Amino acid sequence: MDVNYPIMEQYYTIQGEGYHTGVPAYFIRIAGCDVHCWWCDVKDSWDGEKHPLIPVKYLCKQVEKSGAEKVVITGGEPLLHDLQPLSTELKKLAVDVHVETSGSSPISGILDWVTLSPKRFKKPLSEVYEYVDELKVVVLTNKDIEWAESEAQKCPKTTRLYLQPEWDTAESIPLIVNYVKNNPQWAISLQTHKFLDIP
Repeated sequence: MDVNYPIMEQYYTIQGEGYHTGVPAYFIRIAGCDVHCWWCDVKDSWDGEKHPLIPVKYLCKQVEKSGAEKVVITGGEPLLHDLQPLSTELKKLAVDVHVETSGSSPISGILDWVTLSPKRFKKPLSEVYEYVDELKVVVLTNKDIEWAESEAQKCPKTTRLYLQPEWDTAESIPLIVNYVKNNPQWAISLQTHKFLDIP
């Protein structure tokens, strides 16, 4: 029997932030979130019941049609859902499967890349850290940088580390730039898709 997921949107685009910036990828945005960041730019994804249930087979057909080599499962909080059925079918297409998560729910599925964007007000589960390929922390103040450093300590030594300014304000940019210059194990992530005006 085919499994369904509540899908807010799906589209082929260019990855806009983090390690894979500039690379084409098919995004699948699964609805439902238990984190509710006040700066979230996709608040419409929070309520899973507002969005249609889409079968895995249909999602995979759209990915196949696009010709994408990478699929990014995002949300909402995608790990509120068991990603095993979706990721299993996607891997049959020989694509890389990435997930973007706050780490608030257990890891599931066959994943090639895990991006963790932890939130201080709903901390990641301890079991998530060992899977993290990329740590991306939104920074507004020094407290966020301290939080980022404490989170980095829990991740594998190979994890790529990123600090990202909040989109609606440039206030934290000098802070981030200065910190990265003095701590070169970190890099800056920007939401380049917003500068380029692509989804």
